[in-house]
Amino acid sequence: MPKTLKIDFVSDISCPWCAIGLHALEQAAGRLREDVALDLHFQPFELNPQMGPEGQDIGEHLQEKYGATPEQSQRTREAIAARGAELGFTFAMERRGRIYNTFDAHRLLHWAEEKGVQPALKHALFTAYFTDGQDPSSHDVLARVAGEVGLDAEEARALLASDRFAAEVREREQFYLRQGIHSVPAIIINDRHLIQGGQPVEVFEQALRQIAAQA
Repeated sequence: MPKTLKIDFVSDISCPWCAIGLHALEQAAGRLREDVALDLHFQPFELNPQMGPEGQDIGEHLQEKYGATPEQSQRTREAIAARGAELGFTFAMERRGRIYNTFDAHRLLHWAEEKGVQPALKHALFTAYFTDGQDPSSHDVLARVAGEVGLDAEEARALLASDRFAAEVREREQFYLRQGIHSVPAIIINDRHLIQGGQPVEVFEQALRQIAAQA
């Protein structure tokens, strides 16, 4: 009987290392399926909470926020694409020219958790942004993606037009900031163990094995 480990996966839709970390974590769990099962909960974190509705050019954003030169940004994009490919995820960097506000996507994910399809929506949102180059702040995009994973698209659209779950998402964001989480992905296992960053599959595998043995 596999031991169930509670996973709070603190992340943002616009974070490529979060997509890498999620795929690596799930592949690690797949290797340990006889011994470990994951109880996954996606928790909200906004890399750019002040981002306006029009978004910002990615190159300009990286230079402003991190001081990255175009050459440095290109090397980073190539490294991210390579890591994604190793895990079976496609980063189509040429399609992703802007970075956007993700607050509404987090509200949708909060609702999806109540409906039991949060992991499916998380994967679909990563694909919509990183692979298909779509705008994750667009209500049209979000409602369509919600429908694709089995949620009611019109209910999703109504939710996005309201302020439903805004207070709950902000409260969760503040909770993790108070816990000292200032970069993502941050993977918290059984409320006790923290793994940060888009680690390789082997790192997650070893951690899951050790924590399950102690549980």
